[in-house]
Amino acid sequence: MPEFAAITPERHAKKVWKRVTDYAFVAEDTGIPLVGAELSKAALAMPIGFMKIDAGYQLFAMTSLQPGTNLYVAPDGMWLAGYIPAALRGYPFRLLKPENAEKSILCINEASGLVVESEEDGNAFFNDQDQPTQAIKDILNFLIEVEASRALTQRAVNALADAGLITPWEINLKQGEKVMPVEGLFRIDEAALNKIDDEDFLAVRKAGGLALAYAQLLSMNQLTVLERLGKLRGQILEQQAAAAEVSNLTGFSLSEDEGSLMFD
Repeated sequence: MPEFAAITPERHAKKVWKRVTDYAFVAEDTGIPLVGAELSKAALAMPIGFMKIDAGYQLFAMTSLQPGTNLYVAPDGMWLAGYIPAALRGYPFRLLKPENAEKSILCINEASGLVVESEEDGNAFFNDQDQPTQAIKDILNFLIEVEASRALTQRAVNALADAGLITPWEINLKQGEKVMPVEGLFRIDEAALNKIDDEDFLAVRKAGGLALAYAQLLSMNQLTVLERLGKLRGQILEQQAAAAEVSNLTGFSLSEDEGSLMFD
C-alpha cells in the first residue's frame, strides 16, 4: 500500500531518493491515467480509451484487456513501450492536498522502496541550507504542469460526454476456444462525431475536446500492440517455465564412464 508523506527537511534531509528503473509497481494495472498534453505521443504507442469513474469518464491508456495484467511491463519490470505516461514518470512523487488546505504539497511514497538513508547512492531532497534541490524543484514543476493539464483534460472529456460522443467500446477477447466480451471500456462514437450539430461542435471545440477525440480514434489501431505484447509475454513465460524445469535436472547427471548416476 502507498504511504505518502509530505517532503520536509525534518523528515527527509538525511535521506535520498532513487529514480524509477523497475515498473513492477504497475505490473497489474490495466489502465494508466493520461492528460491531454501527452496525447500526441501516447496515441502512437498505446490504445487510449475512457473508463467510467464515479459519475463521469476519465481518460486512460489501456495496457491490457485482461484484469491484473499490464502487458507493457516485462516480467523483469522493464517498460516495453516507446512512451512512458506522465503518471509513471512522476513516481514515486505526487501532489496531494491536505485536509482543509488550499494548496497541494509535494509528497513521496515512502513504501516505494525508493526512499533510503543518505549513506546509499541517490538524489538528495535538500541542500545544506535545507532548501529543496534543483531535482526536487524540477519534479514539483513537472507535477504542477501535469495537474494543470489534467484539469483541462477533464474539462474536454466532460464536454465530449455532454455532447453524447462517448459510447461503449465493444471488444471481444479470445481465450482458448471461448470469446469473452471486454466490459467497462468506452471510446469516441465516430459516427456521432461526424453528425454533431453546430452548437455541440462549438462547445466541444472550446473545451479542447476535438483533439482528444481524434487522438483516441487514432490510438485504436494500437490494439494490435496489445495482441503482440500478449503473445510475447506468453513466449517469455513458456521459456522461463522450460528453464526452471531444466534447472531442476542439473542436480544429477549420468556418468559416461561408469554408466551410473552421479549426484552433485
